[in-house]
Amino acid sequence: MSGGSTLTLDAATDTERPILHTQVIDELRGIITRGELAEGKRVPEAALCERLGVSRTPLREALKVLAAEGFVELRPNRGAVVVPIDGDAVAALFELKGAIEHMIGLTLPERITPAELAHIEAIHQRLKACQQRLDAPAYTLGNHAFHAALAAAIHNDAVVQTYSTLQQKILRARLAINEDPSQLARSVEEHEGIMAMLRAGAARDLAFRLEEHNRRTGEAILAQLRMTAE
Repeated sequence: MSGGSTLTLDAATDTERPILHTQVIDELRGIITRGELAEGKRVPEAALCERLGVSRTPLREALKVLAAEGFVELRPNRGAVVVPIDGDAVAALFELKGAIEHMIGLTLPERITPAELAHIEAIHQRLKACQQRLDAPAYTLGNHAFHAALAAAIHNDAVVQTYSTLQQKILRARLAINEDPSQLARSVEEHEGIMAMLRAGAARDLAFRLEEHNRRTGEAILAQLRMTAE
């Protein structure tokens, strides 16, 4: 959804309202993830209402959800404030994500469908193309899609929902730094190993590779966050 889109939540029917409520949440989450709102600053409710074409009530309902997810903090007499990216918090996200990656690896080979595998293969090929042209921003977004597709293929809604929130927070941190294009080759190589284990149906090896890939990626991002803060 583009920045100029309008969500007509106030005119929605009862059946449309839950869908549009989710759209407002997703749009706000995306705005914060892309760094369009300054860290530690108050969320400009009036401007966002105009941008999204909604009243303050649905906007504030969405902000409550994002507060529960850790993207904003609701402060008395100040409204919602964008939570700053914190290295310790990002490290904790990767620690939790590592445990989920291990679970995904153990269950994925027996649950993934041929169509899902083909979809993941296609994303992998696009990532290789991004790496060859050293397009770090496109690689970051494609990498997000790659891991989201792996998680979705275990067909566990509870895991997917938790994983999605973690990934969105991590994506925010990745977009806030200038990722080193030279790191893309190593990421592609690790993805190749992941795909090889997935094709072979080697659950334990897949779990190990996913967990190690997560650990290595986390270390690289945290190092760059520290450099950015200096």
